[in-house]
Amino acid sequence: MGEQTVTGPDATPAPEAGGAPAPESAPAGPASAGMTADGRQPEPADVAGAGMTADAVPGAPAGGAPGGPADRTADITAGPGGVMTDEVGVVTGELTLRTEHADGRVTLRVQYKDADEWYAVTGGSAPLADPAALDAVHTIAVGLLNRPEG
Repeated sequence: MGEQTVTGPDATPAPEAGGAPAPESAPAGPASAGMTADGRQPEPADVAGAGMTADAVPGAPAGGAPGGPADRTADITAGPGGVMTDEVGVVTGELTLRTEHADGRVTLRVQYKDADEWYAVTGGSAPLADPAALDAVHTIAVGLLNRPEG
């Protein structure tokens, strides 16, 4: 295999690849997509016009304000036996599931569709260090609890 040239954000050879350092007037822009050759965490970089950043800010929750709680909701139909809750026991029928992330924990809650009261799903709380995993946890919870066909 041949050698590959590692380039910096302005397409010039990166200093660690043996090339000349980038000129001082190089345009600012994303330098990575979450990876670096030396293993250091890159700084977050705006991707103009895309409505997102190329690198997530460590410790920021998925959705919501940085440092604040985040949540996802979905309407579900409980399967046979319903969903066990800490407060009222089994709930059945048309429900709304909310997957919350706050203070390093994920918590599942349900409510009867369009009701005011939320109930904690029994066994539905666990540590979740990476708030970016909230979407995956929510998708799994919906897959387990939504049983419209029984």
